[in-house]
Amino acid sequence: MNSVRNSDGSAITVRRLAGRIGAEIQGVTLSGSLPGPQVAAIRQALLAHRVVFFRDQAEFDDAAQEGFSRLLGDLVPHPTEKVLEGSLGILELDAAAGNGKADQWHTDVTFIDAYPRYSVLRAVRIPEYGGDTVWASTVAGYQDLSPQLKTLVEGLWAVHTNKYDYAAQHAHGTQAEREHYEKVFASNIYETEHPVVRIHPETQEKSLVLGQFFQRFVGQTHADSAALFRLLQDHVTRLENTVRWSWRKNDVAIWDNQATQHYALNDYGNQDRTMRRTTIGGEVPVSVDGRHSRMLRQPN
Repeated sequence: MNSVRNSDGSAITVRRLAGRIGAEIQGVTLSGSLPGPQVAAIRQALLAHRVVFFRDQAEFDDAAQEGFSRLLGDLVPHPTEKVLEGSLGILELDAAAGNGKADQWHTDVTFIDAYPRYSVLRAVRIPEYGGDTVWASTVAGYQDLSPQLKTLVEGLWAVHTNKYDYAAQHAHGTQAEREHYEKVFASNIYETEHPVVRIHPETQEKSLVLGQFFQRFVGQTHADSAALFRLLQDHVTRLENTVRWSWRKNDVAIWDNQATQHYALNDYGNQDRTMRRTTIGGEVPVSVDGRHSRMLRQPN
């Protein structure tokens, strides 16, 4: 990426932020007309660093975000949430509206089979303090396992769903947040069976498919599922496998949703925090032995 230059001759650089995940890309003005070499360079940085960040993208409005996202692949809407009025694929995450506090570790939309490849997130309104987001590498989480645990999890499958115990996961959720979950997010129920270890379609790396929408391991009791889930999830989210971003207005983050989990810190009280997200379509995960994820339940 360091060899890529803008039309005016200025360099595009990548500044690594942590040892296992995360980099800031400098010297790029994101838009729907970004030249092919720059798009390719961003893709390469995503594969290497899992999540990349861009500061001060003041001209990156809704139209530019949609246009740029299409350069990465096909825009896909959220299965249950409505897109922003007038847009084709922008989801507004507004804390005041009850859908902006994603304060659980998760990979986006794993309750469907072909969950998104990439997510593009833009900061519209940022609180005076708090509201950082943390990403974790699910590839590093797998790599940290002992050989015996790797053998175990490579043969496991798990059910993911958008219907879960909201009170248990969001003990401090507001009434507006509870109502949004029940009336919108879980209005249509999905269940999908994923391999616990998937093969990344581009790098061929192995990564763990876990996070908030996990329900149970196939063939295991509830107690055993809960204990094993916590063991594996802790490997993903150990601090050495994470990077934390402190947002400023007009910042943009892009992450490989096939190789990460993320968590939005809910530490800003009643302040406003509004983000806009687009997602790019992904592939149905493939297990170590070549089997594909499958939908168990979806709306008619």
